[in-house]
Amino acid sequence: MAPVRLDLTHRLSQDFGLFDRPGVRLIKPEVAPDEVLASVHDPEYIRAVRAVSTGAVDEDLERGLGTDDNPVFPHIHEASARILGGSVAAAEAIWAGEVRHAVNFAGGLHHAGRGKASGFCIYNDCAAAIQRLLDRGAERVAYVDLDAHHGDGVESIFWNDPRVLTVSVHETGISLFPGSGFANDSGGPESLGYAVNVALPPGTGDAGYLRATHAVVPQLLRAFGPQVLVTQHGCDGHGGDPLTNLRMSVEGQRQLALDASDWARDFAGDRWLATGGGGYSPFSVVPRTWTHLVAAATGQPLRTSTVIPQAWRDYAAQAAGLGPGEEMAGIPDTMSDGVDVWWRSWEVGYDPSDPVDQTIMATRKEIFPYHGLDPWFD
Repeated sequence: MAPVRLDLTHRLSQDFGLFDRPGVRLIKPEVAPDEVLASVHDPEYIRAVRAVSTGAVDEDLERGLGTDDNPVFPHIHEASARILGGSVAAAEAIWAGEVRHAVNFAGGLHHAGRGKASGFCIYNDCAAAIQRLLDRGAERVAYVDLDAHHGDGVESIFWNDPRVLTVSVHETGISLFPGSGFANDSGGPESLGYAVNVALPPGTGDAGYLRATHAVVPQLLRAFGPQVLVTQHGCDGHGGDPLTNLRMSVEGQRQLALDASDWARDFAGDRWLATGGGGYSPFSVVPRTWTHLVAAATGQPLRTSTVIPQAWRDYAAQAAGLGPGEEMAGIPDTMSDGVDVWWRSWEVGYDPSDPVDQTIMATRKEIFPYHGLDPWFD
């Protein structure tokens, strides 16, 4: 989660001229005030974050502050509240009609709960953005989480709110933190079927992940009819990520960004807020994946064959601590992993012996009937 991954993404997007494209503008977010944080977080929790931020206390383990996953540091409140403020500002701009698409690649901190930090996440910017849309009058908001980890924090905050459809496509909790997000986790008593989980087996690559996503997400978005689509693009599902067991490529994750753009256009009136998320290969994976996301949001995707500017490679090498003349292995030279992205459409048939298909069907059987969909034919 080191800030270098954000710096490198910003610089790569800038070097490709993405911020200079017609209609693109940058918004400097403010530190979200407590009343905005309190739209999704308990006031006691906000006070606890402030306390560790100023050094008044060293830790608050009951609220997840000061753990290995959530170490405290000076100004942790301000840093986290600014990230949340960015996603809320993006939601405001979209709902006001000032922009159609917005990206906050510093955001996507989807594990934070109402009263507890978790999984490197202090304040939940995705949930705050969704809540702001609801407060501004949105009646239906869809959230699609494409991180390798279950989007448990966002799900829990809207667990019993049928105005929000949360969909998380992730590695199964049997093998990966946070250990949740199974097909039968389907929402509270007032919103059964509005929490959707696709828990994929370890080793799932591009073909399986894309097959699963396309077998569940567009069908539910069409039935739900969201007014805004919010997506989380954690890139820790990449095969080079040190914390997960999925085997995706930059090309596969680029395809998910293109898919999200299509879903927004087809199902959400072309209103789309995209965030970053997990991703722990800060030099080789994160900047390329999120730069592809930014490009997709501008409506002009970058080709995977695009050569990365040497100035960026030199800067990344310096940030990685490589000295002059040292081997630049791990510093990519193109926007590609050199793979062809292909997946078998669900429409060609269900294979009951395939673990990915078993996962897909478990989710479809659990969720689709709540939305008037047939798990076998829709």
